[in-house]
Amino acid sequence: MLRNRRASHDYELLETFEAGLELTGSEVKSLRHGGGSIAEAYARVIGGEVFVENMTIPIYQEASYNNHEPTRRRRLLLNAKEIGEISKGLERRGLTLVPLKLYFKGGWAKLEVALARGKKLHDKRDDAARKDAKREIDRQLARSGRK
Repeated sequence: MLRNRRASHDYELLETFEAGLELTGSEVKSLRHGGGSIAEAYARVIGGEVFVENMTIPIYQEASYNNHEPTRRRRLLLNAKEIGEISKGLERRGLTLVPLKLYFKGGWAKLEVALARGKKLHDKRDDAARKDAKREIDRQLARSGRK
């Protein structure tokens, strides 16, 4: 499973979608061997279809001449209703479609994407302060429970 750890730090995640991925055989084998990165990836709607771009799947060495390009554009498989919701969200000011994680489910490659709004620096600071406060409260509760 590949995760985009920076996504929840850099974006406020509003709505998530699970999408299938249209992949070649060498891409699937490369992913199953633990390769790949979605840290720099992003998704967009082109001609009524959703594509993920800049997702890196390394070349599978045993694939010989039938190999893939590591950062090619890959189509996401979503139903028409979901594509409509995503399109409406992207038309609104400031929203983007961010990949969160890539995994296999029942033998099929799935990509979880989210409509997200970019966080400002003060929002990131507020989140960090909230996490620190929660961590301190949990520590105090754990200490009081030991006595």
